Amino acid sequence: MNPKNICAFSFLLLSSICFGKDSITSESFIKDPATITSNGSSFQLGFFTPLNSTARYVGIWYNQIPLQTIVWVANANNPLHDSSGIFTISKDGNLVVSNGNHTVLWSSNVTSPTANTTARILDSGNLVLEDPASGLVIWESFKHPSNSFLPPMKLISSKSTTQKVEFRSWKTASDPSTGNFSLALDVRSIPEAVIWNGNNPYWRSGPWNGLTFMGVPEMISVYRIGFNLENENQTFYFSISYNNDNQLLNTMLLSPQGDLLQEYWDPSEESWAAAWSALRTPCDYYGACGPFGICNANASPICSCLRGFKPRNAAEWSQGNWSNGCVRNTPLQCEKSTNATSGEEDGFFKVELVKVPFLAEWSNSSSSANECKQECFENCLCRAYAYENGIGCMLWRSDLVDVQKFEGIGADLYVRLADPELDTIKSKTGIILAAVLPATLIIFFIAICFWWRWKANKKDEYSKKGKRLRLRRDDMIEDKIKLEELPVYEFEKLATATDSFDQRKKLGQGGFGPVYKGILLDGQEIAIKRLSRASNQGYEEFINEVIVISKLQHRNLVQLLGCCIEREEKMLIYEYMPNLSLDAFIFDSNKQKLLDWRKRFNIVDGIARGLLYLHRDSRLRIIHRDLKASNILLDKDMNPKISDFGMARIFGSNEVQANTIRVVGTYGYMSPEYAMQGQFSEKSDVFSFGVLLLEIISGRRNTGFNRHEYALSLLEFAWKLWTEDNLIALIDPTIYKPCYQSDILRCIQVGLLCVEESINDRPTVLTIISMLNSEIVDLPTPKQPSFIGRPAPSNADISQQCLNKHSTNSLTLTSIIGR
Repeated sequence: MNPKNICAFSFLLLSSICFGKDSITSESFIKDPATITSNGSSFQLGFFTPLNSTARYVGIWYNQIPLQTIVWVANANNPLHDSSGIFTISKDGNLVVSNGNHTVLWSSNVTSPTANTTARILDSGNLVLEDPASGLVIWESFKHPSNSFLPPMKLISSKSTTQKVEFRSWKTASDPSTGNFSLALDVRSIPEAVIWNGNNPYWRSGPWNGLTFMGVPEMISVYRIGFNLENENQTFYFSISYNNDNQLLNTMLLSPQGDLLQEYWDPSEESWAAAWSALRTPCDYYGACGPFGICNANASPICSCLRGFKPRNAAEWSQGNWSNGCVRNTPLQCEKSTNATSGEEDGFFKVELVKVPFLAEWSNSSSSANECKQECFENCLCRAYAYENGIGCMLWRSDLVDVQKFEGIGADLYVRLADPELDTIKSKTGIILAAVLPATLIIFFIAICFWWRWKANKKDEYSKKGKRLRLRRDDMIEDKIKLEELPVYEFEKLATATDSFDQRKKLGQGGFGPVYKGILLDGQEIAIKRLSRASNQGYEEFINEVIVISKLQHRNLVQLLGCCIEREEKMLIYEYMPNLSLDAFIFDSNKQKLLDWRKRFNIVDGIARGLLYLHRDSRLRIIHRDLKASNILLDKDMNPKISDFGMARIFGSNEVQANTIRVVGTYGYMSPEYAMQGQFSEKSDVFSFGVLLLEIISGRRNTGFNRHEYALSLLEFAWKLWTEDNLIALIDPTIYKPCYQSDILRCIQVGLLCVEESINDRPTVLTIISMLNSEIVDLPTPKQPSFIGRPAPSNADISQQCLNKHSTNSLTLTSIIGR
């Protein structure tokens, strides 16, 4: 061979194997059997052959475990049959797989790619195609997945566009071509995950209630996993995070048989272990008992008809063929013609603890269970209804399909029945009532005497029903939202739980009043916020907090257990947080070291997700208005929970911004437009979050600066270090490690973006979460923030600060007049 040709051949061979270890360009490509590895060596990209096959594919697999596990395949439907394959970037800027004849077998198929694009395999397992000029990702494998759902991935479905990210099963374990099954979000009404067999449902998760999918009870108890569903302009994003150090070694796999498996890597066995599967019982298969049937895996047979219904085909049913389901015993009164003899009105029968049927319709016109019932009753097409916290009113106007009985947890479904079917139920209880009614009447007359005596002496503005409390119907805040029922605690029991509010039980002091730890007689630990009579936060704020938080449910929001209103006493009872509040750790030199960077980032991420729920994902849109370190509580595992909703405001669905002449909040955390003009919006909370993020990273209060530090606030100090390219000086030394430096600096930049002076320049919370988790690779350059950390103190203020210099509480404002 000519020496020049030998040199040229050698150069070509080296260029196909020896190049940037995680990147591909048009000149640096992969030729079978070469591979490249992500920067942190988590994943490998190259050519592979499945077991029991001779075909060659381009794929991504785990690099640090001995068992080759494929998580993504490029040319799944068009394999190579020899080792001539090349994975490169074509002249038009697309990623392509081609064979020795230069025939393109697969392409990323970007319609208008730019020239000189590059591709990288990331440590998340994502293969990205980037525009080097702008740094933008123009294509990524996470948006075109195979059968594996890695933790950073998202299921995406949009109501307003065609955007959709779904997972496809392999045809067989040896054939990665597209199989029969797919997993996607169904967002036609209330979002839920559905496995499809072709065009037919095969399994469904049940509706999303703000925390979990209602048809997967195990999601409640899997405490090491975080589930999140985000809604951005009618586009829904579902993601999973795992609270362990090796979260990438957890995956969800859609099997060739249509089962969804949650697996984790077991290093002791050097194999994948199953933690959960979707299809565990015959009842998990969609529509196992047909229309108006109910499936109970613990019963024999597993299928039965709902009350008031009978098998459509008795012979088939008796042989275990339940697919045709059930039909009504008695037609509904509302369906009879107007000429028919009038009868008793239809009613509803309660079916407890079930997975609700498919295709629920969400109603935004019913804000309570009674209103939901009435809405269903007034429409003869409504077959059933359910009311669930986190969702609200659900209605069904078609056949009830895929109802499943659960044990211990589930929704209550109210099925519409004709009155004769309800009379059957009533007749069974009539005999019992006849036996106990005389004795009950005697007890009733005795009780009524005591009741009248009690009412004469009672002057409080509340009423009790058993252990429930319903406040006055006119107890409303500015948006006229009515109060829901809330558990009530008796004052005597709370006094006993706190040893008569002993100072040794006191956890802290806020603008609302003192907070005490209590232990109920059953051993339950609680936190009690007691309204101080001298508090600036009066009855309106108390009612506001009850209204807001009683309607919310999220893993990063504190849970309200109940309240107490007796005479002059007003108290709120919360779940007890053993680690108290965040400020007790990050601002204490002795405790700072207990929160390393991983824990602090988990806290930041949790706060952001709680804030996203308030702004976008809850049934109500909430602006917190007082987000600060002392209002972030920490549970036993250091997971954050946003608290103190006394100053929160509920926004209407179309409301973007509001004004007030009564500015409430805390100096140092308030956005400039709110502090100066009384304007508040979601971006006001974003500003507060930015301040809090910088405090968590630095371990310093925003308002804890002195003039000799050349800055009056943490924001000014952070900006000064940014302009000097010296952000490392901002980082709390107890969390700094070189391996975390880039992540911490990214978070500082996100914090500076959040505190920009212009509302329009600040990111949304959804964007913040993407930035924090590196889903947005290149961040914008921050603009100078507004330094409004605190007012210029008067001499009297300085004297008062000297008196209170040992206090750890921030000043909460309630009387500034906005211009």
